[in-house]
Amino acid sequence: FAVVGKPFSIISFFSHRWIFGWIGCHWYGWAGFFFGCGSLITMTAVSLDRYLKICHLSYGTWLKRHHAFICLAIIWAYATFWATVPFAGVGSYAPEPFGTSCTLDWWLAQASVAGQAFVLSILFFCLLLPTAVIVFSYVKIILKVKSSTKEVAHYDSRIQNSHILEMKLTKVAMLICAGFLIAWIPYAVVSVWSAFGQPDSVPIQFSVVPTLLAKSAAMYNPIIYQVIDCKFTCCRSRGLKTKNSSKKSRTYTISAHRDSMAMSETQLE
Repeated sequence: FAVVGKPFSIISFFSHRWIFGWIGCHWYGWAGFFFGCGSLITMTAVSLDRYLKICHLSYGTWLKRHHAFICLAIIWAYATFWATVPFAGVGSYAPEPFGTSCTLDWWLAQASVAGQAFVLSILFFCLLLPTAVIVFSYVKIILKVKSSTKEVAHYDSRIQNSHILEMKLTKVAMLICAGFLIAWIPYAVVSVWSAFGQPDSVPIQFSVVPTLLAKSAAMYNPIIYQVIDCKFTCCRSRGLKTKNSSKKSRTYTISAHRDSMAMSETQLE
């Protein structure tokens, strides 16, 4: 979305109006919904993967690489379906109230029952249901980790290392999901209020902030990955340095011991 969508809105911001016509508006709205929905469903699948890996080991070992590719194909087909439905006449894409970007036409719900049904459908299938699955998965993971921490301590180091890796991946996934939901939920609240509240009840100035916050979600994931990866790399390099220093001191001790033995033998001769 940062590549195929944001340039349109940035140019429009500097122009103080949307300058790409209805075709550009439909493209921008479709791209924003497509990548936003695809990202949320992807994180839902990741949370389920973490849940199965940690809480149901038999299912976790069954999941292979080709299952991930099949899952990705289903995810983006799902996002394509919901993003393309408005073009079938059920919904539409329209300019935002502040006029420099486009989104789903939430205001259709004010005009018809079909518009209300469409808004409620995308609200449930593209936000509430995925969010509920994410929350359920991580709550179950937290409860499982609390109950199994003492058990893991009695296992050998390989199992402990595997457990630590699984928890690291889970923390990364939790941070990404939290960042995404924090970015998009205010926008969803304002959109639903625009759809079912009083007409023009949301001030234009107030509607700008949730929109910009939601569209900035594209930059959160790389930052989270980088911070976690740097922290992990620093800890790993520090441990390696300590290990190497202990090896050097041990070698020096052994060589010194051998030198003293050689000197003793010379004195005896």
